[in-house]
Amino acid sequence: MDGTCCYAYTDGASRGNPGPAACAFIIVDAWGVLIASEARLLGKKTNNEAEYHAVIGALEKAATTPYRQIVVHSDSELVVRQIKGEYTIRKSHLRELYSREKELEKRFESVGFVNLPREDPWIRIVDTLCNNALDSENH
Repeated sequence: MDGTCCYAYTDGASRGNPGPAACAFIIVDAWGVLIASEARLLGKKTNNEAEYHAVIGALEKAATTPYRQIVVHSDSELVVRQIKGEYTIRKSHLRELYSREKELEKRFESVGFVNLPREDPWIRIVDTLCNNALDSENH
C-alpha cells in the first residue's frame, strides 16, 4: 500500500426487497485515515440496487479527490462479480446502474473490486451507517 491509492468500503440495504433502502460508503487512505463518508436514503429499491448505489456513490466521491487509484470493497458477491464481468446482468435496472459504474471507472487510472464478508470491520461500519439511515427515516 502507498499514498496513491484509496480504499472504499460500501454497503447497501433494503428492508422488504424492494422496500425502503439506503446506501453508505467510507473512503480511507492507505493508512486507514478517513477521507470521506456518506450514508443516504434511496427510497424504494432492491438490496442489489442499494449495493450498486453505494459503489457508485463511493466512486463519485473518490473522483473528487486527488486519488487516481481505488479499490472498492463490498459484501455483495453478486455486485462485485457482475462488475468484474464474472456474472451476467439479467435485470435491466441493474444494467443501468452497471453502466453508470463503468462510466465512473474511466475517471481513475485503476479500479479494483474485492468481495469481503459481512464480518469485516470496515463492512460492519458501513452496514451500521446504512441501518442508522434507515432507522432515521422512521423517526
